[in-house]
Amino acid sequence: MTDAPAALAPSPASKATQPFRANPAIIPPQPRAYHGVNWTGLKTLYLKEVRRFWKVGMQTVAAPVVTTLLYMMIFVVAMKGARPAVEGVPFAQFVAPGLIMMAILNNAFANSSSSLIQAKIMGTAPDFLTPPLSPLELTVAFAAGAATRGIVVGLVTAAAVWPFSHYGVAAPSAVIYFTAIASLMMAFVGVLTGLWAEKFDHLAAITNFIIMPLTFLSGTFYSINALPQPFRSAAAYNPFFFVIDGFRYGFVGHSDGNIGVGVIYSAVLTLTLGAACWLIIRSGWRLKS
Repeated sequence: MTDAPAALAPSPASKATQPFRANPAIIPPQPRAYHGVNWTGLKTLYLKEVRRFWKVGMQTVAAPVVTTLLYMMIFVVAMKGARPAVEGVPFAQFVAPGLIMMAILNNAFANSSSSLIQAKIMGTAPDFLTPPLSPLELTVAFAAGAATRGIVVGLVTAAAVWPFSHYGVAAPSAVIYFTAIASLMMAFVGVLTGLWAEKFDHLAAITNFIIMPLTFLSGTFYSINALPQPFRSAAAYNPFFFVIDGFRYGFVGHSDGNIGVGVIYSAVLTLTLGAACWLIIRSGWRLKS
């Protein structure tokens, strides 16, 4: 048999001009399909949020504890004997739960708000927007990470202030519930603030003009029954009052307000804030633009 004529053999030039034909046996990688909850992505983003604050623990955990101890030194040690009992409760035991809850509220808010604003400013938001995570999964991961920081700081603060107050626990269920609901509530507030804010000055404005006034006017250091009108009535609408009052009830067995109302009020508010976070993340407002 003779070789084929050279005219019939395809030249290199003709090969280059032929259209590319994909091999049907080669299947390109397909996007991973998740049915239901993407537990892997949810866990990864949650751990990223936890490790983010834990990596700088001196700033995110130790610093709030030092601040709380300074309050205890001023109100309990330096002014020992000058502050009378509040509603029959020694002042040290009265103020300790308020300081612990204040640390929980501030740190849960700081974690989610700073995480989102940093992602927006540094341009790393696609890192969690590109993976197959639904708006609900993003909301849960950011809120759970922030709540974890609030709870961790609360536990460390509680251990740090005990030598100064020697508080007991009268209702463990109230302590657990209000710790969880307060940390989640402020985690959602932090998510909303982080989505809305465009620079760190916006976070500082929310902290200084909303978070701190509501915290200090919620009965952290005093009983709201000592307030004159109309401040006493206004305090009854402060959500921080209900979580601090319920948390303090878990330790001393005394409350200024109705615990049942506090449970319902805080739960409804937290669910409403969570739904608002989900809707805004789903819309991509100030996040995908």
